[in-house]
Formats: sequence, C-alpha cells, structure tokens
Amino acid sequence: MNKSEFVDAIASQAGFTKADAAKAVDAMIDVVTEALKQGEQVSLVGFGSFMVKKREARTGRNPRTGEAIEISASNIPSFKAGKALKDAVN
Repeated sequence: MNKSEFVDAIASQAGFTKADAAKAVDAMIDVVTEALKQGEQVSLVGFGSFMVKKREARTGRNPRTGEAIEISASNIPSFKAGKALKDAVN
C-alpha cells in the first residue's frame, strides 16, 4: 500500500474527504518526524512506538574494491510494533 492508497483507505474508513484525509496523514507524519528530531519517543498504545536509535561509528568495506572505510555515527528512526498489532498480524 502506498501513500495515496493509504489516504483513500483513511478517507473511506473515517468518512473524510480525500483532501481532509491527506491533511491528517501529512500532519501525523510531520508530528512524528518533529518529535523524533527532538529525540522524543512517540508511543501509540496498541499500535507501536517510534523512536530514534543511535548507531555507533564503525569500519565497513567497499564491496567493489574491498577497501576498509570509516562509517560515521548516525541516528536511525525505528519502529517497534505493539502487542495488539503483533496479535492482529499473527
């Protein structure tokens, strides 16, 4: 499912217009993104949690040449599914 299909599903499920559903989806994405930028965790009970994980600097290999390269530390967005979502999928 891509974003436009997701917006269509939200619109039909909630009885919104497609424009209102698109605004709601964009707002949700913006709120989660801004919270993660500030280092906060976003927990949606029953659905899951969005968080930022820190990845340490490490040494990697260039697959083409085999040469060792330094990979810098970075922050990685992460999602952990909640129990209700896991149960619904299984």
